[in-house]
Amino acid sequence: MPDKTLTAPQCLIIEDSRFDQMMMTRVMQKIEKNIDIRVVSTLDAARRALLSGRVSLILLDNNLPDGKGANFALELAEHVTFSSIPVILVSDWPSPFMFQKAKMAGVSNVVTKADFTPEVILSAMPEGATMH
Repeated sequence: MPDKTLTAPQCLIIEDSRFDQMMMTRVMQKIEKNIDIRVVSTLDAARRALLSGRVSLILLDNNLPDGKGANFALELAEHVTFSSIPVILVSDWPSPFMFQKAKMAGVSNVVTKADFTPEVILSAMPEGATMH
């Protein structure tokens, strides 16, 4: 049997709420059954996760204990390796300022947690991106 971590797409969920972590995990498993999901709760842990393995998609909460997801998206956009990873920013209350930063960072889309469904996430994926 092939090693799942070598063949499956990997989704990095950066979210500090345990409830939202579970909700995002369930939605992603509905979209792609053979997905490797890694969940971290801080930006520092996200940086380590990105350095330790390949990532196909990042679901990024905007309000985290050690910073703003929109600022982290800008950081990723400037990184030669990580700038090509699609990022979907997820927030309870997206602000115009957050949308502006997300656009500057090339974030694929901004999704509210209330609208976080398989259909919305699939439509938020960048054109041509797949989880396969």
